[in-house]
Amino acid sequence: MASEPKPYRPYVPQDMKMAEFTLRAILLGLIMTVVLGAANAYLGLRAGMTIAATYPAAVIGMAVLRIFRGSILEENMARTVGSIGESVAAGAIFTIPAFVIAKAWPAFDTPEAYWQSTALMMVGGTLGILFVTLLRRVMVEDPDLPYPESCAAAEIHKAGQRGSDAAKTLFQAMGVGGLIYLLGEMRLFAASRDFIVKIGELGKSSLKLGGDRVVPTGGVTMASWPAISPAYMGVGFIIGPALASLNFAGGLLAWGLMVPLLIYFLGPELAATLPPAAGTGEWSGLAVAVWYHIVRPIAVGGMLVGAAYTLFRMRKSLASGIGRAVSDLRKAGSQTEAVDRTQRDLSPKIVFPALFATFLCMIALYFYFTDSATAAVTAAVVMLVLGFFFAAVSGNLVGLIGSSNNPVSGLTLSTLIIAALLMVALGVKGMTGVAAVLGVAAVVCVSSAVAGEMLQDLKVGHILGGTPKSMQIGDIFGIIVASMVLYFPLLLLHESNIKEGGIGFGDPKLSAPQAGLMASLSQGIVGGEMAWPLIMVGVLLGFVLILVRVKSPMLFSVGMYLPLETTFAIFMGGLVKWLMETVRDRGTFNDAQRARIENAGVLCASGLIAGEALMGLVKAGFSFAEKPISALFAFFDDPPLAMGLAVFAIIVLYMVRLPLSKAGDPNEPAPPAAIM
Repeated sequence: MASEPKPYRPYVPQDMKMAEFTLRAILLGLIMTVVLGAANAYLGLRAGMTIAATYPAAVIGMAVLRIFRGSILEENMARTVGSIGESVAAGAIFTIPAFVIAKAWPAFDTPEAYWQSTALMMVGGTLGILFVTLLRRVMVEDPDLPYPESCAAAEIHKAGQRGSDAAKTLFQAMGVGGLIYLLGEMRLFAASRDFIVKIGELGKSSLKLGGDRVVPTGGVTMASWPAISPAYMGVGFIIGPALASLNFAGGLLAWGLMVPLLIYFLGPELAATLPPAAGTGEWSGLAVAVWYHIVRPIAVGGMLVGAAYTLFRMRKSLASGIGRAVSDLRKAGSQTEAVDRTQRDLSPKIVFPALFATFLCMIALYFYFTDSATAAVTAAVVMLVLGFFFAAVSGNLVGLIGSSNNPVSGLTLSTLIIAALLMVALGVKGMTGVAAVLGVAAVVCVSSAVAGEMLQDLKVGHILGGTPKSMQIGDIFGIIVASMVLYFPLLLLHESNIKEGGIGFGDPKLSAPQAGLMASLSQGIVGGEMAWPLIMVGVLLGFVLILVRVKSPMLFSVGMYLPLETTFAIFMGGLVKWLMETVRDRGTFNDAQRARIENAGVLCASGLIAGEALMGLVKAGFSFAEKPISALFAFFDDPPLAMGLAVFAIIVLYMVRLPLSKAGDPNEPAPPAAIM
């Protein structure tokens, strides 16, 4: 006979009165939501990845509130509000830059771009919270959903006595990451280096095709050293050597095979477009152009298959999530308002009118995009229906596998294709249709990301004894602030890249791969603009990756889409993780010490990422003001290679030694595992 489930007993009893929804907790959470959201926006646009903010937010919240003798429920509140900005940023960077890349918005530095971006983020985030509010009780209490990351975060709060040491590690790493990035901008060392490689000899090399047919060949291509970037190496450390190698493999295929092969055959024709005395600089520009206009569309096809394959592999979980969404909504409708503090949600009398008001707002926004009432209503209905189902699916997936593995971009891609086909069926084409499709995708993307993060936080609160209603209200504040502020980091990065000679979103230094995928598909289906032969080559490449059992075709294709110096640096970060683990495993550390080393490693990498990201935004601000840091102060005009190698060695040494130094006493109990 199966044993009955244990009765629910939160860490803080239901009848205990404890400070929770306080001004200091909310203000701290809002500061963290802006800072962590901006840092993730920087990282996502440049590296195509984001990191979960729950763990850093928990550590920072515990450290700061302990100074003011804050309660564990205040810490829970600050973490909840502080981590929601990361999910808004993740949804935003997957879709908002696509409006600019697809030219649906003529410019990004306009009031219209600001209020449209803010509206899309705010509506998507609010929908995610409202949807989860309706489903919270049944989903949080579902015994079939283990919520691995939520349980780990709750244990981190319970074991908060080491919070000050963890915060010291995090803040120290932030300082190191920010300082190294700043010194690179001041040209103490070259943060990146390219070198030229001859592919044959122009004017002399040729290829025989049989008989007397001879094809002239030869040209010059480019390769890169790994970028000396604390953020990229931190990303590689967090994702580990296996995934970092997979991402780098995509970069090697693009820059080690495709670009040289194309340059080899196109070299004589490309040479005709250059001035007579063309140097290697012009050839390196051609190599980048070949990669940008030929290889990256192939990568888009690979990402398309990768996203579809991710959803296919999770088909059982997705089907279960959709089935549960319907069942949970029925159960939620039959529930009476809870008396216990730990079971109290926002009232349905508030939630349903808020959903209706949001629906009307989206009709108005989509009408602004399309100038068609039919298309606007259709887009809003699609947004509402798919938004609900995908928010529920996202929440269920977080309950099963955690938010770090939540396939938000795949769900968004499905939404975009459905919306695009509907726009075509309604006769809405051109840029108006592209804008409407991207608008639907943006709302659903932010909604799904926020729903998953919100449900994860609600589960933590459920374990600790937090009040759901207070957490929901706190996250609404977080959504409002994040939506109103996160446009500015995006604007800074976009405009500063342009003033540095780039093109903004989509530039090699601001790749935004997911947004590029969304832009390409919306243009191809609705706008009729897509390099279909190249896309199909990428699709076939994606199928090849599946057949040879590549773990993540999506990550491989993203590696093709990113500059080689980026994927190379991420790969080096993965190797550093392998080196640290090798040294750890050869030592005499017990399981508890290994867990502390693992936690310190994640905190160190997170700090390096956040430090560079924040200084990257500061540097973008200087460039935006047309006062680049390198113009104000520079150590060298041409930094010596030895300085770069020395800085790289310092980063490696720091990322290995710092975690190992945090092993602690072997007799101390094991801490909760860090989840990113």
